[in-house]
Amino acid sequence: MSSSEGVVRRFWELMATNDFSSVAEVLAPEFVLEWPQSGERLRGAERFAQMNAEYESHGPWRFTIHKIVASETEAVSDVSVTDGVQNARALSFFTIKDGKITRLVEFWPEPYPAPESRKHLTEPLEPV
Repeated sequence: MSSSEGVVRRFWELMATNDFSSVAEVLAPEFVLEWPQSGERLRGAERFAQMNAEYESHGPWRFTIHKIVASETEAVSDVSVTDGVQNARALSFFTIKDGKITRLVEFWPEPYPAPESRKHLTEPLEPV
C-alpha cells in the first residue's frame, strides 16, 4: 500500500466516525476542497468539518470504499455514501504531501436510467 493510499483510507475511516473534526488529522493546513459540478471551493479543516456536520442527514453517514488507486502523491477513491435514506456515490481525487491531504476534488454523479436504445447490448448492474 502506498502512503497516499493509507492516508485516503484513514480519511474515509475518520469520515465514518461522523466526528468530522477528527478528519483534520489527515488534512494539511492549506487543505482545499473543490466541487466542480456546483462550482464551490472550501478552504480549511474547520470549514470542512462544519460543512459536513451541518449537512442534513437522516442518521449517521456510512461509507463503502469500492476502490482506491494511488501513486506516491495522488489517489482516487470510488466510495458509496448513505445515511440510510440518501444514497450517493463519490469519485474523489486527492493530492497528498507529507502524509496530509492538500487538495480534494470531488464529483458526485447522479444515477440515471439506461437508454432503451442499448438495452439489447447491456445487462443491469446490481445496486450498490
